[in-house]
Amino acid sequence: MSSQEEGAAEQDPNTEEPSSSSSCENDVTTGDVITVTIGATVPTGFEHTAAEEVKEKIGVDTRISKDRGRIYFPITTDKLFQVHLLRSVDNLFVVVEEYDHYQFKGSKEETLMELQQLASKLPWTNAMEVWKLNRTLKKKKGYRKGGNGTKVKPNSVATNVLVPDSEHQELPQEMSATESQTKVESTPDVESCTQEAEEAAPQETSATESQTKVVRTPDVESCTQEAEEAAPQDKVIKFRVTCNRAGDKHSFSSNEAARDFGGAVQEFFQWKADMTKFDIEVLLNIHNEEMVIGIALTEESLHRRNISHFGPTTLRSTLCYGMLRLCKPQPSDVILDPMCGTGAIPLEGAIEFNSSFYIAGDNYDMAVNRTVNNICHIQKRRVEKGSPSGLPIDTVRWDLCNLPMRTSSVDIIITDMPFGKRMGSRKKNWDLYPSCLREMARVCRPGTGKAVLLTQDKKCFSKAISRMGGLWRKLHTVWVNVGGLHAGVYLLKRTGAVFGQTPEDVYESRGPVNTQGDGKDVKELF
Repeated sequence: MSSQEEGAAEQDPNTEEPSSSSSCENDVTTGDVITVTIGATVPTGFEHTAAEEVKEKIGVDTRISKDRGRIYFPITTDKLFQVHLLRSVDNLFVVVEEYDHYQFKGSKEETLMELQQLASKLPWTNAMEVWKLNRTLKKKKGYRKGGNGTKVKPNSVATNVLVPDSEHQELPQEMSATESQTKVESTPDVESCTQEAEEAAPQETSATESQTKVVRTPDVESCTQEAEEAAPQDKVIKFRVTCNRAGDKHSFSSNEAARDFGGAVQEFFQWKADMTKFDIEVLLNIHNEEMVIGIALTEESLHRRNISHFGPTTLRSTLCYGMLRLCKPQPSDVILDPMCGTGAIPLEGAIEFNSSFYIAGDNYDMAVNRTVNNICHIQKRRVEKGSPSGLPIDTVRWDLCNLPMRTSSVDIIITDMPFGKRMGSRKKNWDLYPSCLREMARVCRPGTGKAVLLTQDKKCFSKAISRMGGLWRKLHTVWVNVGGLHAGVYLLKRTGAVFGQTPEDVYESRGPVNTQGDGKDVKELF
């Protein structure tokens, strides 16, 4: 493999040189420390928030991609573990090469042929080293979506022995004694274990039955596991190529690009293609003329880190973090989520901004139960890691428009308001939004209080805010993509007006607001 990688680093004189300066950082090596470019996908609209976090926690400048939802930053391999601690990123990958202005050919055939030729000319060496280092940093999770764990098949004689997926083959039902012996002689320890088991078996047992009994012997299984651990280099690496393409001027589809580029990668490395149980995921990201080739460093999105009990529409933890950074929590702040659902926002805040105190509430019993279960899950996980289990968070069941809170007692209100799509309705939002904004204004501190509210029902929200002009002032809006919906995160400032002395306090809705029952009329989480 090393000779192949060295050959990959040599650039063909006819190959287009990458125009991005950051791609050159992949070739900078100082001793055992390598400087590479890390790419990260982030919630669309919060790219600048993610860039601020990278600067704050890692100390490097970040470049925001022209393709929304991606950032890039340089890092040395001795700090690789720090990228997994970022709270604002969904997925991570190491950049193999990137092109700012890649000139795709006019015809599909020429373009796909060029992608095939490109695979053997890319500088894979440093990216592969980072991938190997990344595997040692991560805790092995066994069999997973892209894992290299072992899957046991029940209806096969040979599958009772743990065998790596790359070497696993079903044995014929009628195996001869010679074939059986050959299988067992793969390691000396297994042979000795097998011989002892055969001496205890009846002489008239057939070869197949003997093999079955030997396989079920615990000692043989343990011997086989030790043999596999002793020779990991014999395992064939499995991979897949994923193409993410955006733009209307391409003559090829994402599937065609992934198929042809993946075939060339397979031929170059002699890896085995596997779409589900892969060890390496090669990424081919194409956005108009920008093309980035990378290797994934995360097995699954980091946004699922806090939630074990999901609701119908649970908000991503990475999006929650972006909303929290927008309101800049301070020590001793009282932060309220009056429509908490599964508790994604207050949980993220209690973990990352733990100098504040969080109150999570909902009018739906099942939502409150999910929040409590998620809190317990985090506390249990912290105990297992030896960390203090306590979290500055409490959970309450309440009526959204009649909160059991003292007037002017809350510093920050942050919540995901009902969209009126999957749950509830836009019609009922016209009554709900003004009522809940008024109640939020009552409990929020005048002059200093803030609110960060997420909603996709922009028309209804704008109308409600215009009728609350004496109590709330809109400071900033971040447009985000939530489950394919174009939504807005609104940062509001509580005015200095005293509650009860403005025209908005006597505003009467067009009808009663239903905040009881199954909660579908007042809460929707994304």
